Amino acid sequence: MKKELTYEELAALMKSSAGVTVDPAALAAGPDTRFTEYGLDSLGLLGIVGELENRHGIAIDGDADSCTTPRAFIEVVNVSLTAGV
Repeated sequence: MKKELTYEELAALMKSSAGVTVDPAALAAGPDTRFTEYGLDSLGLLGIVGELENRHGIAIDGDADSCTTPRAFIEVVNVSLTAGV
């Protein structure tokens, strides 16, 4: 079974790892909106990457923590998840 990060899961991670509440529909509707506009900074994004690495037991591509938009982040993370890096 192929596991990929969704906007719904990203919104849940933003809340649990960084304390930022975002409607998943808003992320999906505005995937190119910068994380800073949602109130998520680079430290919060790093926490999300760490949580994903712990959950899946793999290293997420090093570019993930420098992504500035949900679309870019999900694309980078999903490459790592599907490759099983």
